Amino acid sequence: MTAPSGRPASVQRRLRGLIFTFVLLAVLILAAAFSLLIRYNSRYKDLMYNVTTASEFNQDFKASIDLKMYYYVIESQYSEGLPLEEVRSAQQLARDLLSTTTEKDSRTAISSVLSLCQNLEEKIYQLRDTGSYDQRQTQLENNIYVLTSLIQEYMYNYLYYEAARLNALQSQTGRQLVADFLLIAAVTGLLVLFFTWRAARLGRSITRPIAALCARVEGIDSGELEERQPIQAEEYEIRTLSEGFERMVGRLDRQIQETSRNQESLRRTELALIQAQVSPHFLYNTMDTIIWLIEAEKTQEAVEMVSSLSSFFRHSLSRGRDVITLGEEEEHVRSYLQIQQVRYKDIMRYTINLAPELGDVLIPKLTLQPLVENALYHGVKLKRGPGHIYVVGRAEGEDILLQVTDDGVGMSPERLEELRSALDRGERVGFGLSTVHERVRLFFGPPYGLSISSQQGVGTTISVRIPRRKEGAL
Repeated sequence: MTAPSGRPASVQRRLRGLIFTFVLLAVLILAAAFSLLIRYNSRYKDLMYNVTTASEFNQDFKASIDLKMYYYVIESQYSEGLPLEEVRSAQQLARDLLSTTTEKDSRTAISSVLSLCQNLEEKIYQLRDTGSYDQRQTQLENNIYVLTSLIQEYMYNYLYYEAARLNALQSQTGRQLVADFLLIAAVTGLLVLFFTWRAARLGRSITRPIAALCARVEGIDSGELEERQPIQAEEYEIRTLSEGFERMVGRLDRQIQETSRNQESLRRTELALIQAQVSPHFLYNTMDTIIWLIEAEKTQEAVEMVSSLSSFFRHSLSRGRDVITLGEEEEHVRSYLQIQQVRYKDIMRYTINLAPELGDVLIPKLTLQPLVENALYHGVKLKRGPGHIYVVGRAEGEDILLQVTDDGVGMSPERLEELRSALDRGERVGFGLSTVHERVRLFFGPPYGLSISSQQGVGTTISVRIPRRKEGAL
């Protein structure tokens, strides 16, 4: 898969395409399942409403109406008057049910209930207007009792029809839902297999060139510094990383040869060799972490780490310069810390606060990164619990002061004095601190260089003092 311009597609773009396709199909499947549920729920809800509403019909409707009418006819002291309100309530109930009922038998039954209730209301008024006691008794027996009996019978018939239909619908719906969801499950399973295959293919297209880069790093670690053909990869980031890496190796190889030809001082040769060996180890560990992230399906974090690593090496190259601006050094340190934070996210936090006006000040390349690495591996990493690394810089008169502080384990007074003495004597101790100290003094001379302060159990601060010089001053 290539981008429109002909260059390989980026990992991020391929991931976005895969995720978008997966989300779209997942939404379609969920929409289909949701529409099925809505359809079945609507049918079930109507029937349940009818059955529930019909159940609200007074089960003692006949007995209640008959008794109240009987008290009314005999003019009993218990008479509450004509039960017109109960008859009208039954009529309203029948109208509500008729508006939601679709089955023929059920509609016939509820229509009969409505008609009989209307007839019952008329017969009640007729009985009220009859003066003769005997005629009232006759109307009570032949009209009221017969109508209430029929109303109750038809209401029971309606309830029976709707309940039977509800039961049939439940059985039918259950079978249909099982069939529909089996189909959805089958389609989902096929989609899962498809996306698993696509994800595995994408993973292989990333892990294989990264494994090749790791092998290349191992070769460089063994001394194979000749520039080679970049690794061919489908992903733009990996190809860019490989090309930049080979350019870096080529430049590093040429620099070593030039240094050897020019017979520079032993100290500068040793510093160049140290610089040549730091990057391969760091790159090997980083590549190993990227492979782990991809195998753990944390592809987005892997993409971000590859981008940070690419930025790290771009600033490491610095177009072959030994002196860069503080702004470039800041970006280099930030890339390094972003990479390390992926590996040590549970224990490491960092803050970079360099004065903006110092961004164009020139410093030796790889001045801050070794100090940050020292703070991580010999301060924060040895601490039990999370730690923080602070990188700050400010102007002090004609100089600038850069400080790398950690709240790690710190140092004992004896160890602190040993390091200070070693820096003064130029001895190679102290986790690469002497390398930075010597390089600063080679460029600027005394009194510039490193100073160390530390307290056991509290943390360590390493300060670098250099003159405030800009482009053209060195």
